[in-house]
Amino acid sequence: MRFPSLHSSPRLLDISAASSCSQLSCFFETVGDCLMIFIYDHQVKMPDIQMGPHTLRSHGTKVLRFHMQDWIILILLAIIDGCLNVIEPFHRFVGRDMMTDLRYPMKKNTVPFWAVPILGIVLPFLIILGIYFKRNNVLDLHNAVLGLLFSTFITGVLTDAIKDAVGRPRPDFFWRCFPDGIPKYDNITTGVVCHGVKSVIKEGHKSFPSGHSSWSFAGLGFLSWYLAGKLQAFDGRGHVAKLCIVFLPLLLASLVAISRVDDYWHHWQDVFAGGFLGLVVASFCYLQFFPPPYDLDGWLPHAYLREMSDSRNNVPLQPTAIFRQSRPSEVETNTILESIEAGRRY
Repeated sequence: MRFPSLHSSPRLLDISAASSCSQLSCFFETVGDCLMIFIYDHQVKMPDIQMGPHTLRSHGTKVLRFHMQDWIILILLAIIDGCLNVIEPFHRFVGRDMMTDLRYPMKKNTVPFWAVPILGIVLPFLIILGIYFKRNNVLDLHNAVLGLLFSTFITGVLTDAIKDAVGRPRPDFFWRCFPDGIPKYDNITTGVVCHGVKSVIKEGHKSFPSGHSSWSFAGLGFLSWYLAGKLQAFDGRGHVAKLCIVFLPLLLASLVAISRVDDYWHHWQDVFAGGFLGLVVASFCYLQFFPPPYDLDGWLPHAYLREMSDSRNNVPLQPTAIFRQSRPSEVETNTILESIEAGRRY
């Protein structure tokens, strides 16, 4: 890299690319008989940005307007999921020989249907809300709630759509089809001829995948990601106690899933597929709004980090060091510039 002679008209030269430190920008300017060298530090001398609290009162309306289309999509997902629960699922063929694995007794749900939204949505929401009252960051609150709802609603739509398309019979299908215990089969196809309650038979064709499992892992799995980021569980310090807290929601979701097998409402494959589906969707939804928990800024949402970055970019650079000397000769000036380009200090 060659530099023009400083004996010409005064000019400002940026040789940041030639500096030995990528975080420094060096500028040379000649004023009279003096050579002025300005060195700007982009990293070390950057002023701290004090963002201040982002509360519901100060930023709530602004954040809500920015994500208005996301809330509209959530409403559409809720409507779609409601329609999927109304339509009739595919009635997969069930023959006489298949009844051996479908004669498990009908039992009540250990975890009722109404308890799943409480465990998968309300419980994580209360924990997220408690963290908001401690940190006063509405960006964190809004993005966490939005991610939680997207995780559960997307999982719900996928689960119910697959249920209706597959139509796998539940383990207790025999008693749903023949509540009096008297079986009846078609003489030609040997397929079942059910005479039970229509709504009970309909529910009997929704075994795969498990809705309890997918919803629980979608909501509580998102909570595990969230806690891992807030606790900085992967900061490299080896605090296993943080991991124990992170695994608690997953343990609760696992117990819900296991109860579905114990109650004979699902086969083990249904539970495994439902839990895997919910956890995958929860992971995608969390990473949409937050950095990975092992990231240095993993405890902050992307939106807050973006505001911090914009604020830093608006701060003008200040010179951290000024070197002044009398005008050297052209040979001396070129020697100085070539030395700085090579990374040597003066």
